[in-house]
Amino acid sequence: MNSQTQYNGQQPMMGIKNNVVQMSYQCASCSKANDIKPREPIRCRDCGHRILYKKRTKRMVQFEAR
Repeated sequence: MNSQTQYNGQQPMMGIKNNVVQMSYQCASCSKANDIKPREPIRCRDCGHRILYKKRTKRMVQFEAR
């Protein structure tokens, strides 16, 4: 086989940054905002409390009731 690689029109994966989604939560004890990444422990960074509330979305959500 040839040692040269074929170019298929796509960018190489090495230069792409991972866009990690952070969710914003509010601590139940001290009410501080916490941004938590996936696989990160659920704990307030200020007081160490383990109960966090997910912030509401700013997008309007409408349900159809029958």
